[in-house]
Amino acid sequence: MKITILGAGAMGSLFGGYLSMENEVWMVDVNSTLVERISASGVRIREKDGEGLYHPKAVTGTAGLGTMDLIIVFVKAMFSRSALEANRALIGPDTYIMTLQNGAGHEQVLLDFADRKHVVIGTTKHNSSLIEPGYVNHGGGGHSTIGLLDGGSSVLQPIADTFTACGFETSVSDEVLASIWNKLFTNVSASAMTAVLGTSLDFLKDSENAWKLVEQLVREAVKVANAEGLSFDEETIVSDVRTLVENAHNAYTSIYADIRDGRRTEVDTISGSVVQAARRLGVPVPGHEFVVTLIHALEDKNRLYKGEARG
Repeated sequence: MKITILGAGAMGSLFGGYLSMENEVWMVDVNSTLVERISASGVRIREKDGEGLYHPKAVTGTAGLGTMDLIIVFVKAMFSRSALEANRALIGPDTYIMTLQNGAGHEQVLLDFADRKHVVIGTTKHNSSLIEPGYVNHGGGGHSTIGLLDGGSSVLQPIADTFTACGFETSVSDEVLASIWNKLFTNVSASAMTAVLGTSLDFLKDSENAWKLVEQLVREAVKVANAEGLSFDEETIVSDVRTLVENAHNAYTSIYADIRDGRRTEVDTISGSVVQAARRLGVPVPGHEFVVTLIHALEDKNRLYKGEARG
């Protein structure tokens, strides 16, 4: 397949590297230093049992590449529209555009660039962190699920087969929205609280008060998902998130790192997606509303007091 990865960060490099084993892969990023590094030295991926070196193509611009079979969006959510607009020439009538980004609601942006039969939403349990430009740590794997917005997702089987052949075990599902919510429950509760509290996931199990906050956020989110027509068991989801937190060992989340390093977060498409759905459905979510505003306040603190000592 002819594939473009928009964004050559940790997840973009992970997928771009492995998918290049069986496909013609172009990685696109506005960071010229990163692109030059990948072009010269490839993408190095560190696993628990060693490292691999892969050679996708890397560019800052895509003029003349022609249309793609698949475009995967791995930029931060706030940059999705500008990235797709800058690379609109890659999108033909048969091009699929896929999001595996954290959070929900990304399809609303993708639908401005492709019809509903070519917008692919999904979720993956793979995670990756950046060691240095072009060198990433594959921190953990698991199953990936992809699907179309209106069902009929079996047409995506060739994409799933390609992903699986390259090391990302993937299935297609007409119930992919449930998979996205399942992942969202952790991101909008435990992950959000690590950003607010400035801590690793471990602290959430060690502090009774911190866990109470996590649990409140989980329960609110489950009520919203079920109002959307899904049927999650609240106690099961609370238990699942607790198990994930208990199995975390000195694990730090990406939203924690964004606040720590003074970057903008993706809170509006993660916790904010719960707030938006809740307002539409008439479900009260005071905890999530507070968290979204608080994380934006932390972003303001970083922006307004940049360079000053942080307490």
